[in-house]
Amino acid sequence: MEKTMNFPFHKTKIEGVAQTFKLADPVQRQEYFYLKVGPEIEKIREYLVKNSFIVYLLGKKNSGKGTYAKLFLEIFGPEKTAQVSIGDLVRRVHQTALANGPEKDELVKFLEKNYRGYISIEEALEALLGRDVKKLLPSEFILALVKREIAQFGKKALFLDGFPRNLDQISYSLFFRDLIGYRDDPDIFVLIDIPEKVIEERMKYRVVCPRCQTTPNLKLNPTKRVGYDEVQKEFYLICDNPACRGQRLNRGKEGDNLGLEALRERLTAEENLMKEALKLHGVPKILLRNHLPVDRSLELADQYEITPEYSYEWLEQVKEVRVLEKPWIFPDDDGVPSVSLLAPAVVVSLIKQLAQTLNL
Repeated sequence: MEKTMNFPFHKTKIEGVAQTFKLADPVQRQEYFYLKVGPEIEKIREYLVKNSFIVYLLGKKNSGKGTYAKLFLEIFGPEKTAQVSIGDLVRRVHQTALANGPEKDELVKFLEKNYRGYISIEEALEALLGRDVKKLLPSEFILALVKREIAQFGKKALFLDGFPRNLDQISYSLFFRDLIGYRDDPDIFVLIDIPEKVIEERMKYRVVCPRCQTTPNLKLNPTKRVGYDEVQKEFYLICDNPACRGQRLNRGKEGDNLGLEALRERLTAEENLMKEALKLHGVPKILLRNHLPVDRSLELADQYEITPEYSYEWLEQVKEVRVLEKPWIFPDDDGVPSVSLLAPAVVVSLIKQLAQTLNL
């Protein structure tokens, strides 16, 4: 059985334009966006003066949902756009509930006014404190938390990362605007297709700064400085954040070393969620894919938009690390040799499709 979602290819390459960009550099990244989708950016910017929209980001773990939303906000600014991560929201509310202070009292008062569900507020908070949020927190409770969260944003375009999270929440998302009493602007599903090999490599080589919590990748997205531990005989990344003062990054987040099979149930559920969303009528859908077949990659994208892989050599005589870069080629879920697009290239596709969806 074919495993991929078969999302269409979207060309980001502009024929006859030889200019290249370092997409990790914020200034060059803005220049890149305006070269690739400048007219669309201006149309969306004009639209956002008086209008907004709600985007539901659907994709598997590590598919880049949060990254794409952050890049969109980088382009259009926090005055008109906002991102709501349901996972981050639940974690913050968990800390509030643990504190047993004025903030918890305010939370309970809000829930008493806005929560409608089949278990009591006390039971919902107990489920939250038990951290079994995947199975026990009812959708009605999540909706109330989201309503509380977005009340602070006013009339902004919203990117919701993590809702709907399961099949029963799809029906809630169809009437989300009415349920939260927010506004009557378009709602859009953004579905992201990503091969499992990309998810695996992002997990396997992810590193974390213990101070600022940034998560570069030793193989796919290194920092500017790389060190070598001569005792452990291993390479490590050094945080780019000046405030971290040369902090050495640690390998992975909790659970990263368990591999994909530990996530199989979640990955299957997320794939089924996207398949169900694809069947829906009446809700526009933007389809993103972060990978291209090797044999068509340079027809559809520029070389600098394609994710390279990095390896390292220790030069003993000069006590320095040499960084080596080469194309990263991997099999997609159907075994097709593929390359992965860097996040800004995927956002170019997002902006093009969004402008079309909004009829701009």
